[in-house]
Amino acid sequence: MLDYDFDDDDTTSAGHLMLREQRQVLHYLRLIEHEMPKLVAYRKPFTVPEHSPLIVRSLEYGGEDHPATSKRVVTVAVDDLPLTDKHSVHKIKLLAGPRWSLKPPTNSGVSDTQSWGNGFIKISCEDFLHPAQNLKWISDTLDRLIGEANNKKDTFADVPQDVRHIYSMARKAKRGEHLRGRVHARPTIRDFPQEWLPDKPISRPEGM
Repeated sequence: MLDYDFDDDDTTSAGHLMLREQRQVLHYLRLIEHEMPKLVAYRKPFTVPEHSPLIVRSLEYGGEDHPATSKRVVTVAVDDLPLTDKHSVHKIKLLAGPRWSLKPPTNSGVSDTQSWGNGFIKISCEDFLHPAQNLKWISDTLDRLIGEANNKKDTFADVPQDVRHIYSMARKAKRGEHLRGRVHARPTIRDFPQEWLPDKPISRPEGM
């Protein structure tokens, strides 16, 4: 083959790469044309899922491998947990420690306009290799918290709620929320009195 003379009857290496990409595209186009219609047999009607108090957040990098893709973060409102009474609510806040906050955590999927109630608990895990393992650990930990909070042997009613972690986060954010006790009482748009709103929209004069 070393003595073979090139007769301008073949393309270059770049041309072969281009032809290979075209063959791959044609392969998937044939799958779409002939195989995709067969999936209609597996089509199922959509059913509205039941309300779940858990909000699970995950990270994806477009299919690329990354250590953070196995991490799972679960946020749940304390009011949505199966707690028996107010002592259980107080106890689970103490047990959650810095994982409890009155406001919904950032990027938790909870709107700021939603009623805060008794706050939210946020638990994350990235110790295991697979995402399902991290999610299972979070679920088991939350079940243990609920079981211990409903344990009536000691209600910890005489132990005050520790909110130092909330004030520490407010100071680090440097937005002024730690001044004059505004961490939990800073006014927002949802505090605007609804009775102050006009019944009809105010029309602007012409020329304005």
